Amino acid sequence: MPPDPRASNADGPGNGPGGAGFHSMWAELAPIGRHAESGGYRRHAWTGADADCRTWFQAQAEARGLTYETDRNGNQWAWLGDPLAGDAVVTGSHLDSVPDGGAFDGPLGVVSSFAALDELRRRGAEFSRPLAITNFGDEEGARFGLACVGSRLTAGQLTKEKAYELRDADGVSLPQAMEAAGYDPDAIGADPERLARIGAFVELHVEQGRALDLSGDRVGIASAIWPHGRWRFDFRGEANHAGTTRLVDRRDPMLTYAATVLAARTEAALAGAVATFGKIAVEPNGVNAIPSLVRGWLDSRAADQATLDTVVTAIEKAAREHADRDGIDLGIVRESFTPVVEFEHALRDEMNRILGGSVPVLGTGAGHDAGILSAAVPTAMLFVRNPTGVSHSPREFAAEDDCVAGVLALADVLEGLACR
Repeated sequence: MPPDPRASNADGPGNGPGGAGFHSMWAELAPIGRHAESGGYRRHAWTGADADCRTWFQAQAEARGLTYETDRNGNQWAWLGDPLAGDAVVTGSHLDSVPDGGAFDGPLGVVSSFAALDELRRRGAEFSRPLAITNFGDEEGARFGLACVGSRLTAGQLTKEKAYELRDADGVSLPQAMEAAGYDPDAIGADPERLARIGAFVELHVEQGRALDLSGDRVGIASAIWPHGRWRFDFRGEANHAGTTRLVDRRDPMLTYAATVLAARTEAALAGAVATFGKIAVEPNGVNAIPSLVRGWLDSRAADQATLDTVVTAIEKAAREHADRDGIDLGIVRESFTPVVEFEHALRDEMNRILGGSVPVLGTGAGHDAGILSAAVPTAMLFVRNPTGVSHSPREFAAEDDCVAGVLALADVLEGLACR
C-alpha cells in the first residue's frame, strides 16, 4: 500500500500548525481509486474514481465556506473572495493519476492548498486579494494519451477540434467520456477571461527526483521545466507463424523496436538527457505470431532544447537504420511537445524572499499544469522532498514532517502574496 504520511511522526508537527487538517483530508482521499492488488492508484479522467475525487474536492470547498465552481473544461475551483475581482492568487494541482500511480503526485498539492488556507485562517490572516484553490482535470493524460488536458484547453494550447479527436484504449472519445460523467463537452475551449483574473499561480508538488533528499532540504522552488515531448514510432513488418517461419525470412518489427529502445538509452546517456519507451502496442499480439505492427511511444526530456533535439534526432536516425536493415516500414509522429518553461523570475525570487532567501532552486524534467499556464499568467512551483526519488509508482513517498513543512511553506507564500 502507498505510505501514509501520518505514520512518520504521530506526536510531531502533524498535530500542530499546518498538520491536523492535512491528516484528516489525506485519510479521506487516500482510499479513492486505490487498486487492491498493486497498491497504486487508478484515478483516470472521467471515470468513477475521478468523480469521487471531484466530489471530495467540492466537499472540502463547501466545508470551508468557499465559492465552488467548475469551469467550461471541467477544472474545479474553490474561491475565497470575489472570483471576478481579478489579480487572484491561485494554488492547487490535480487529483488524477497515471496507471497504478503513487499517492502524492497531484493530490499532495491539492490537499496542501486546503491545509495552507486552514493555516492562514488559524493565523488570522487578512486577505487583500482573492484566493482560489483548483483541481485541474486530466493532468496525467493516462486515459487519452495527452497530458494536462484541462489546463491546455483553458490556456488555448489544445483546440476543441483536437480535443474531440482524443480516444482512449477502448475507442471512447473525450467528449463521450465527459458527457457520460455529466459534463458538457460542447463548452470546452480557451478561457482567457478566467486566466485574466489570475495574478499568480503557485503549485506545490512532491519532487519527482532526489535533489532535495541529496541536499537535505525539505522544500525547494522550481526554476524551470525541461522541454519534453512524446513521439509515436510505428514499426510495420509482416505477420507470420512463430514456429514455421525461418529467422532469415522474417520481417519482425519487434526486433527493430527493441534495437530502437537500446539506442534511446544510449543516446540519452551520451547527452545527459532522458529517453523512455514506456508504452507499446503489438498486433496481432499473439504469443505464437510474429507481429505485423509494433507501435511504441517515446518520451524524451532534456535540460535545453538543443540537447533534446540532438537526442531525438539520433534516436530517429538509429530507428530508420535498423528498420532498413530489417526490412521494416517506419513511421514517426510527434504527438505532443512542450518547450522549456522558465518560471517567472520575479515571482520565484519573491517566494524565495518570503521563505527566508535560502531555499534551493532546482529544475525538473516533469511537466505540470503550472508549466502550461506560464505562457498566460505568472506561475511558480514548490517541491516537497521525496526521499525515494520515485514517482508514478506506489513507492512514491513524502514523510509527514516534510508534508507539513510544505503546507507551512505554501501558507507563508500565500500570505506574502495575498495578504499584503
